[in-house]
Amino acid sequence: MPTSIRFVLGVLIGGVCLSLPAQTPPAPYVPKQSDRPAPVEGDEPGFRPIFDGRTLDGWEGDPVYWRVEDGCIVGEITPATIVKSNTFVIWQGGRPADFELKLEYRISEKGNSGINYRSAVVPVPATPENKFAMRGYQCDLDGRNRYSGNNYEERGRLFLAVRGQLTRVTGDRPPVLVAKTGEETELAGAVGPGWNEVHLIIRGNTLVHMINGRVMSITMDDDARNRTERGLIGMQVHVGPPMKVEFRNIRLKTW
Repeated sequence: MPTSIRFVLGVLIGGVCLSLPAQTPPAPYVPKQSDRPAPVEGDEPGFRPIFDGRTLDGWEGDPVYWRVEDGCIVGEITPATIVKSNTFVIWQGGRPADFELKLEYRISEKGNSGINYRSAVVPVPATPENKFAMRGYQCDLDGRNRYSGNNYEERGRLFLAVRGQLTRVTGDRPPVLVAKTGEETELAGAVGPGWNEVHLIIRGNTLVHMINGRVMSITMDDDARNRTERGLIGMQVHVGPPMKVEFRNIRLKTW
């Protein structure tokens, strides 16, 4: 390239560079005595959708029970498709350890469901045709609102914390009630018959279940021998009468 052309290009490029505004880093947060915790509008940075609202791409489950409809993942049991063991639709995008999960759900009056996490697919000897059974932590959900928000370990240690409790799990005795997060009946009233929002905060051995902005249960799992530190996420349809559950706006943030 001739020297004169190189000179002109250098001047032009330099001019462009000089015309760009300098990128200054944001000022560090300096606490003030008047500051108090405040709600965040929308999601904090880092959440990403794990359901596209149109297909089950990235998810696996028995199509007899799971489909996409009106922007929702729908799990349904009909009189012709009664299940003999609980079955799940399972996210195939990873096995998160520390994460936050947000979603909205709606469930029929007689429905029984849940959100499993840090879980594994396990065989069920009585129903070997069920390829989507899971073992692991579960945020319980049900249409009659008897269990919503509990921490129930599916095919494992069973009830780890029920609504209104902060518990410690040690493995050598039943879970210990450490404190109350609220009154069970009052918390039940925060869950409605329509759409509700779940927010799970799973960090280390502390497992927080929230529904509609209310803390339903907190589990501190100190049972190092039996707890799991990472695993699959899945949604459940439960053994029982015909039911329908819908999930939408599913977002995940990993740490």
